Amino acid sequence: MNILLLGSGGRESAFAWKISQSPKCDNLFIAPGNAGTGQYGTNVNLHFTDFDGIKAFALANDIKMVLVGPEEPLVKGIHDFFLADEQLKGIPVIGPQQHAAQLEGSKDFSKAFMQRNGVPTAASQTFTRDTLQEGFAYLATAGLPVVLKADGLAAGKGVLICTTLEEAQLELTEMLTEAKFGEASSKVVIEQFLQGIELSVFVMTDGNSYKVLPEAKDYKRIGEGDTGLNTGGMGSVSPVHFADAAFMQKVEEKVIIPTVEGLKKEGIPYKGFIFIGLMNTNGEPWVIEYNCRMGDPETESVMPRIESDFVDLLLGVAEGNLIEKELIISNKTAATVVCVAGGYPGEYLKDKTISGIENVRDSHVFHAGTTLVGEDIKAVGGRVLAVTSLQDNMFDALQQATADAARIYYDGVYFRKDIGFDLL
Repeated sequence: MNILLLGSGGRESAFAWKISQSPKCDNLFIAPGNAGTGQYGTNVNLHFTDFDGIKAFALANDIKMVLVGPEEPLVKGIHDFFLADEQLKGIPVIGPQQHAAQLEGSKDFSKAFMQRNGVPTAASQTFTRDTLQEGFAYLATAGLPVVLKADGLAAGKGVLICTTLEEAQLELTEMLTEAKFGEASSKVVIEQFLQGIELSVFVMTDGNSYKVLPEAKDYKRIGEGDTGLNTGGMGSVSPVHFADAAFMQKVEEKVIIPTVEGLKKEGIPYKGFIFIGLMNTNGEPWVIEYNCRMGDPETESVMPRIESDFVDLLLGVAEGNLIEKELIISNKTAATVVCVAGGYPGEYLKDKTISGIENVRDSHVFHAGTTLVGEDIKAVGGRVLAVTSLQDNMFDALQQATADAARIYYDGVYFRKDIGFDLL
């Protein structure tokens, strides 16, 4: 079958690498892809929100399945676009329809869904510009620190943790009245702060049955020791030792089953991935957020641990028979170290030539913010490469991924050397 993969980041590179190994895939197309995805298929110069262009390409190239990597096309309704089109409706799209994608697209929607379906999550209320004074009153009773979340998509930047009431009042005012995060902060969720250790859990579902993929832990802050500004993710590891069988059973019973059953009960069709951002608080799982797609850089640690045919699993989602498919997970540990551009996550260096990828010894190099200019690979994004090593234990995986990241050079290259050290 011919498969179209939408996206251009490290997550899509890991998907492309895994899909290309399947005997069920004849041709893989990646739109738009990056400098690394071309080794697994054919890059297509199409943006993932150009729905009309995607339609024309899918029909011209006999596409039999579309896998959506990033959240933006899902929140904008690419799945609905296919279902509403006579020529496209027979092509399965892996990724939820627009209404279900509100689990990520609207923090208010997802919090209300959790509350209706008994999913454990922090206490919260939502406010708008018109209810700013009520927001101030709620802040006064919420306890500190307190979390402010822009309701809409804000490229990972719309969450603030405030340690004083004055700071919280100022930030809430800026978000609601000065559009600090644009349209995304026209509504703001004020949420109780949860203490604990974070975990990313990934579920594939056909809307009825589900498979739990390998869990992972990611590292958001730019500086070693988890200091400095938040980023899109500086690295990840899988598995995570504190997510043992007993904890994961709680996750399944208290979070995954109520989520999948809640979607069914509310008549919300869902075919794709559910990323559940959890906080492990004294051994109990609390949901911080849902995403309607796989995480990045966690996907780069999760995909190498899946030993079964990934395309077969995707077909199970598409055809509604996921329960019959086999999911085999490696006992090995995957560690991912992300190389970023100098200056990231602020203004960062671009168009720097990358060298040394060929010197990497025992890791996969998943491209993220890269492009080809002639024969040269150029760094064009904030997160440039994700270096993943799969080894028998966490220490070896972390050591190998870090050593291999150090074999790559471009002007301004930076990566954290302490990814996963808190788990050793």
